[in-house]
Amino acid sequence: MRATNQTRKFIIPALMLALLNATPSLAGGYSVNNGFQDTAWVVASSPVYESTNEPRRECWDEQTGYDNVRSRMSGEVRDHNVGGAILGGILGGVLGHTIGKGDGRHAATAIGVAAGAVAGDKYGKDDRDDRDYRDESRPRFEQRCRSVDNWSRKLTGYNVTYRYQGHEYSSFMPYDPGRNVRVNVSVSLADR
Repeated sequence: MRATNQTRKFIIPALMLALLNATPSLAGGYSVNNGFQDTAWVVASSPVYESTNEPRRECWDEQTGYDNVRSRMSGEVRDHNVGGAILGGILGGVLGHTIGKGDGRHAATAIGVAAGAVAGDKYGKDDRDDRDYRDESRPRFEQRCRSVDNWSRKLTGYNVTYRYQGHEYSSFMPYDPGRNVRVNVSVSLADR
C-alpha cells in the first residue's frame, strides 16, 4: 500500500504535465480555437464615467415674523417691598390703636401693624411688578430645509478603438490598455 501512494505522487503530476504540453491553449500558449494571438495598435482610448446623485439635506433658520414678549428689566429685583410694608404697618397700627379699647388696644395695634405691613408689601409689589417688566418685540425664527443635489462621477472603464490589419474595431475595457492590445485571431476557409 505504501508503494502505491508513492507511485501516485509521481504519476499524477507527470500526467498533468503531459496533458498541458499536448494542448497549448490550456498551457497559456498562443493557440486559441485553431487560431492565434497577435498585437493590434490602439487608435483611441476615451474614459467612460458613471454619474451618481446622492442628495444631501441643507437646513437654516429663517425669520418669519415677530413675537411680543414681556421681559424683566435688568437691575436689582427685590422680592419684598420694604417701604410699602413699613407704611402699611404704621397705618395698620394707628387704625388698630383707635379701634381697640383698654388692654385689647395693644393686641389691636399689633394685629393692625401686621395686617398693614402685609397689605403694604402686596400693594407695592403689584405696582412694582408692572415697572420691573417691559413689553418688547423679538424676531421669530423657523427652520427651513431643502434637498440639494450632490453629483459625483466614477470612472467605469474605457471605450477603446484599435486597428488590426487595416481594419478598425471598438470595444469597452475596464482599464486603459496603453498603446497596443492583444487580439485573438481565428482563420477558417471561405465558401466559394
